[in-house]
Amino acid sequence: MAKRTSPLSVRLDVRRLPHGEGLELPTYKSTDAAGMDLVAAVPEDAPMLLTPGTWKAVPTGLALAMPRGTEGQVRPRSGLALRHGVTVLNSPGTIDADYRGEVQVLLINHGPEALEIRRGDRIAQLIVASVLQVPIAEVGTLDDTARGTGGFGSTGVRTATPSGKPKAKKPRSKTTPPRAVAKRTQISKSRPPSKRGAPKRR
Repeated sequence: MAKRTSPLSVRLDVRRLPHGEGLELPTYKSTDAAGMDLVAAVPEDAPMLLTPGTWKAVPTGLALAMPRGTEGQVRPRSGLALRHGVTVLNSPGTIDADYRGEVQVLLINHGPEALEIRRGDRIAQLIVASVLQVPIAEVGTLDDTARGTGGFGSTGVRTATPSGKPKAKKPRSKTTPPRAVAKRTQISKSRPPSKRGAPKRR
C-alpha cells in the first residue's frame, strides 16, 4: 500500500494496555481510507453479548494521544450496521487531544438478534479530524441571513422566510371552478349543431 503524507505532518501516539496485547493496532485498510479500524479487547474466553435494545462500552485495550488541534472521531462500521443493526450510540464519539484513558466504544444493538462480540472483532472506525478552538463574544444581535431562524426541516422541504416562518400560500384565483367549466362543456356538446350554413333543400 502506498504511503500517504498527512497534511498536518503529525503522528498519532498509541499506548497498548495489558489486555490489548496481541491485538492489531489501528490501521488504514486501503490507500485512501478515511478511518482506521478499532477492535474489541474483550477476553478470549469471555465474549461480550450484546442483546437487542441494549448497549455496552466495549474496550479497545488502547490509550491515545491525539495531536493538538485534532480530535479522534469514533464512528460506526457500515458492516455491523447493515448485517446486525449495531451502531455507535453516541456517534460520533469524541476523543479529546488531552484524554489519556482507554478508548472504549459504546455500541448499541438495534437489531432483532443478539450479537456476540469476540476478541479482535472490528467494532468501529477511528478518524483523526482537525478542530478549532475559537474565542467567544456575547453580542446583542446577529447578522441577518436568508434562512434566519428556520430550524428543523426548514431547508429542502419548504421555503423559509428570513424570520424562519414558511411563506404564506398564495390565495386561489377567482376563476371558474373546473367542475363548472366541465359542466358547460358537456351542455354545449349536447346542443344540436347550428343550422347556419347548411345546404338548402331543393
